[in-house]
Amino acid sequence: MSNFFKSMDIAATGMNASRFQMDVIASNIANVNTVNQTTGDPYRRKFAMITPEDAPKFALPCGLTDGEDMSNSPVGRGVKVSGVAEDNSDQAYKWVYDPDNPRAEQQGQYKGYVKMPNINIISEMTNLIAASRAYEANSTVINAAKQMAQKGMSIGK
Repeated sequence: MSNFFKSMDIAATGMNASRFQMDVIASNIANVNTVNQTTGDPYRRKFAMITPEDAPKFALPCGLTDGEDMSNSPVGRGVKVSGVAEDNSDQAYKWVYDPDNPRAEQQGQYKGYVKMPNINIISEMTNLIAASRAYEANSTVINAAKQMAQKGMSIGK
């Protein structure tokens, strides 16, 4: 019976990862105009790193019976959030002309410009929609598995 609930477990890991990803994206959107008060450096875009959960060995479980070990099953085990990383690319920073700002560059090619965070609202909103759709898809999987379990239980009536 535990294999029946495996689909729900896998979908739940996907929902957790999608929720975490949406939280990180919301943080990026909230900090679109944020500059560090102590160092003056702009906020760096962050992203969630999602990896497979204990990736199984890809060997077909041919001839296994119900009580045998299925640890070599090709069926996945879901995903996990392995961390949050910062986007360290310098090319994506926005430069805004504001010579009266105390954080404006005083010399060089960007004289009078303020370095702003490397966050593109359009791509962040696109990523947010994608994460939201992934969350919805995993929720649909759980609901479908729940309905199948209910139909299976009503067969004996």
